[in-house]
Amino acid sequence: MGKNKISRRAFFTYSAALGATGMIGSSSILTSCAGGEKSGAQTPLKKPGEYYIPELPDKAIEGRELKVGLVGCGGRGSGAIENLLEAADGIVVTALGDVFADRLNNVKNMLAEKHGQQVPDEACFIGFDAYQKVIDMVDMVILTTPPVFRPYHFQYAVEKGVHAFLEKPIAADPKGFRTIMAASKQAVAKGLSVVTGTQRRHQRPYVEAFQKIQEGIIGEITGGNVYWNQGMLWYRERQPGWSDMEWTIRDWVNWKWLSGDHIVEQHVHNIDVFLWMTGMHPIKATAFGSRQRRKTGDQYDNFSVDFVFENGIHLHSMSRQIDGCSTNVSEFVQGTKGSWNSETHEIKDLQGNVIWKFDQDKANEEFKQHNPYVLEHVDWVNHIRKGEGHDESEATGISTLAGIMGREAAYSGKTITWDEITASEQDYMPEKLELGPMDMSKFTVPVPGVYGAE
Repeated sequence: MGKNKISRRAFFTYSAALGATGMIGSSSILTSCAGGEKSGAQTPLKKPGEYYIPELPDKAIEGRELKVGLVGCGGRGSGAIENLLEAADGIVVTALGDVFADRLNNVKNMLAEKHGQQVPDEACFIGFDAYQKVIDMVDMVILTTPPVFRPYHFQYAVEKGVHAFLEKPIAADPKGFRTIMAASKQAVAKGLSVVTGTQRRHQRPYVEAFQKIQEGIIGEITGGNVYWNQGMLWYRERQPGWSDMEWTIRDWVNWKWLSGDHIVEQHVHNIDVFLWMTGMHPIKATAFGSRQRRKTGDQYDNFSVDFVFENGIHLHSMSRQIDGCSTNVSEFVQGTKGSWNSETHEIKDLQGNVIWKFDQDKANEEFKQHNPYVLEHVDWVNHIRKGEGHDESEATGISTLAGIMGREAAYSGKTITWDEITASEQDYMPEKLELGPMDMSKFTVPVPGVYGAE
């Protein structure tokens, strides 16, 4: 802006000030205009009320007793149900569902021994249709099966008017994404409370940093980097008597039809943070990846993706699951006035000076609960008991599809656009869901330049 010009915003601010006071010394305003933007002034990315900041008390408000069901009784499911019981009083675990009886019994016994919650045998359901029987009995449901099933379980919960917690990611393919987005609209129309497992959106330092960034502390966002680099995840060797279907489900985190690959299943957390901070989704992705040391399944070990957004900014996404390598699980956002780094929970100006840092000591004085896996359930129950509709499935669906777009770009070696991936007919769900043989020949490791051209 030229030194002798005044912006439209400044003009109306100046006029309002004159109208409010009737008289004001002109020197300070004229000096500010003559010198350009006032030092330290912030232009918000969004105005208050245009973005959501969760209330994060230590525990959910008291209210009516709520019946909850759990669909998917593996490690994340058992953890999620305990997180909910820590988050709120007046929660009754009413029904359990899983494909495998041993998984369900583990959770059933844990609930009885640790929490005094007795789930009767007639409310424990085994099989691929168990989710329907559980949802039919409850007010709220935790959905923690392998991600490929999530869209269809959520769709049924919305049809039945049941509040849902969806563990991330919430789809594994574009067809699942479209199912999620349609169900999301119905959930909003019904006033349901839907929270997802992108727990950084309920983590105190992340939430405070998000608010600061929306207030304009780092200026306009110009790019960023997100990482989930760690060692190899768990795997299951095939056991005698396991069918093809049983083996892949028990070893689900290594099979792309079930998990969506780790760029979707795990790295969605970091991708989601950048999309949350910017309020945008990428319009195309160029990527590469490879399989080096994985022991089971048909997935890659690493991905590197260049996401491009409509306004021209780039996000570099990196994810790796290989032992013996450097680890890094973090997000970095660069702006015109500064940057934010989740590793240190600091914001620095362009000269490297720390201009904001999350005050953990202060947070410890004000709150006792800091576990975001618990706080996301606090938020969920609060919306239910207040009768407030709340939906996180749309935003998490978009983040999930961004991961899918990056995956397909790496698998194929081609640049994939948002329009292409949203319209894709890709559907990972098998035609037949039963614990029996599968055509294992189709579970092959993708080869760039060949994949997608068959």
